[in-house]
Amino acid sequence: MNYLDFEKPLAEIEGKAEELRAMARANPEMDIGKEAAALDRKAEAMLRDLYKSLSPWQKTLVARHPDRPHCKDYIEALFGEWMPLAGDRNFADDQAIMGGLARFEDRAVVVIGQEKGHDTKSRIERNFGMARPEGYRKAIRLMDLAHRFGLPVITLVDTPGAYPGKGAEERGQAEAIARSTQKCLEIGVPLVAVVIGEGGSGGAVALATANRVAMLEHSVYSVISPEGCASILWKDAEKMREAAEALRLTAQDLSRLGVIDRVVAEPVGGAQRDRPAAIAAVGAAIAAMLGELAGRKPQALVADRRRKFLQMGAKGLAA
Repeated sequence: MNYLDFEKPLAEIEGKAEELRAMARANPEMDIGKEAAALDRKAEAMLRDLYKSLSPWQKTLVARHPDRPHCKDYIEALFGEWMPLAGDRNFADDQAIMGGLARFEDRAVVVIGQEKGHDTKSRIERNFGMARPEGYRKAIRLMDLAHRFGLPVITLVDTPGAYPGKGAEERGQAEAIARSTQKCLEIGVPLVAVVIGEGGSGGAVALATANRVAMLEHSVYSVISPEGCASILWKDAEKMREAAEALRLTAQDLSRLGVIDRVVAEPVGGAQRDRPAAIAAVGAAIAAMLGELAGRKPQALVADRRRKFLQMGAKGLAA
């Protein structure tokens, strides 16, 4: 288990409980089961207390936790007959964005998502989930495919933001993000999005301009990272805690503001503590959102999506 900074007291208790169990395994005659069970109960209570009142910055840390399930995990668990499609038919295939055809609850769909990777090698291959222009152009190609064949689109958002490198800018990063956002608004099929970790800036909006948007309970969604915001406003990245408060980037804040449509509950301690339960909860949310859109005509879906985003600012001001 990788523990976050605010989880250190919990780490000590769970570590002591594990030490006792290891001693019992090495010396079967030792009767220390009650002591270990008491520590387990104490750790469980502490875990509940910690996660009951996380600050926005702590939620940001949880959203970035390396053990959280990523896009690839959700695809493997929730979708059958997965057939990845590669390339933008122009420059290259961007590994930061996964996309392809699949079946969800026996229905053909198109799935698109950002993948961060799970170890050093895969994180480098996936560019830590930061897509280049060719990644967004791949997403556009897949959305066109979905529109042509009448397939619902499901997007899984998890990125600190689009890649800001020189090559990406030379190949039209801003234009690619804008075109992807525009394509989201144009396709006449149901489009649902789930923020499963970080939803960073335009890199997230390019896949999340959907009829229905859900967020996992401890995910975050913002125009800029807390560190980036602090660097700009206070010239000090160490003020990221204050920035996280000001950005109102939590699922709970964004639900109140009308930016997202539902908050998906996570297991106690975050999705990283019970990955199967978190993945199942996301699957149920996707099924519910697709159910809400079932039977709607293409024109109605497009109008619903545009209305949702045009009204978003008004709801925010009212809140």
